[in-house]
Amino acid sequence: MLFRPAGIYVPLITPFDDTGALAADDLRRLAHHVLDSGAAGIVALGTTAESAALTSDERCLVVEICGQVCAEHDSPLIVGAGTNDTYGTQAIIQSLAGTGDIAAVLTVVPYYTRPSEDGVVAHFEHLARHSPLPLITYNVPYRTGQTLGSTAILRIAQHPNIIGVKQSVGSVDTDTAQLIARAPQGFSILAGEDTLVSPLLAMGAHGAILATANVYPGEFVELHRLWRNGNIDDARALGSRLVTPAHALMSTPNPTMIKAALHARGSISSAAVRLPLLPVREPSSAVDEIPNTAIELVG
Repeated sequence: MLFRPAGIYVPLITPFDDTGALAADDLRRLAHHVLDSGAAGIVALGTTAESAALTSDERCLVVEICGQVCAEHDSPLIVGAGTNDTYGTQAIIQSLAGTGDIAAVLTVVPYYTRPSEDGVVAHFEHLARHSPLPLITYNVPYRTGQTLGSTAILRIAQHPNIIGVKQSVGSVDTDTAQLIARAPQGFSILAGEDTLVSPLLAMGAHGAILATANVYPGEFVELHRLWRNGNIDDARALGSRLVTPAHALMSTPNPTMIKAALHARGSISSAAVRLPLLPVREPSSAVDEIPNTAIELVG
């Protein structure tokens, strides 16, 4: 049976120390924390991980650490593995298949090249035919410059090796509503907009992949639980309280504010990011308005 993602998945940051080196202990500790907080699983090497700025050896280390932690928690690991090169992406996925127990790969719509929509469908169908791992499509037009409508996604969803989509289109739009309404059995709709996760869960999304869950894993897990169990009033209240801190955490290029908040809390040893990203100039004051605990959010 293919893996079907549901619940809250955390695309982990990649912590660096003050010298700029990968802080492996911080990564391991953060991975344990989000899973201890109830996250369904981890996404390694996503956008939030600054994966484009990591060396090949560092990417391997991130996957190794996240895989070890997921194995200890009996939780699934999803790994980001998408480029704008179909055959290059295929090679990356095939190399990942031999590195450990990976549940699925998160594969972005081809960026920069801007193929036709039929070309995007052909890209994913080719990968699905040749991939030893299930695929989750990452639909994020404001990063890729490529719009992928619901009709195309539903075509992709017919392939048994494509198990879901991370839908990050910046709004609650008709295409997303049609996806949720018409998704085939076994195909997961995962919200990817941190401030819009509550309405998408209310509409029937199966879960979410949320950068700000690095800071609020337990709160987003609780939000998913409330909607799933039909506790509408409590879900609305918590979802509303999460909008402002989620917006604040995404108000600077991802993951700069998230790292600032985690560093301010003592969760990571440094808020360092790698160029071309720049750290938040005054992280201590920038995160003052971000609640520190679930009590502040719920109370």
